[in-house]
Amino acid sequence: MKTELLTFNGAVERDPAIEAWMKKHRGEPGAMAREWFEVMRACGDEVRELVHDGCPVACFGDVPFAYVNVFTSHMNVGFFQGASLPDPARLLQGEGKYMRHVKLKPGAAVNATALRQLIETAYADIKSRVEHGF
Repeated sequence: MKTELLTFNGAVERDPAIEAWMKKHRGEPGAMAREWFEVMRACGDEVRELVHDGCPVACFGDVPFAYVNVFTSHMNVGFFQGASLPDPARLLQGEGKYMRHVKLKPGAAVNATALRQLIETAYADIKSRVEHGF
């Protein structure tokens, strides 16, 4: 059974709106968001990006796989198909049908290896879904 994938119009290789967003979100949560968004950008040559619902989103073509968002005391790394991702380190939070996120707080330890793996897996998963139609 084929799953309908969420798509966004207007994803580009480098969206200037994301740099503007990053400049508005200074401080440690903003720096953390920049760091993790750079990991998303580095996933592959096909990564495109845009700002959706007020936060930076990384896409494979027009299909989103991950995002970052900053709040007063923390930031989230979110995954559009997070409910289907393997998460052996149990980083993912949320109970939605599809989406999950990892909450990061300044000064708190983060399992960077596991989070990087989640991002890379989310990218590979979306790429496979798009290319193979699941």
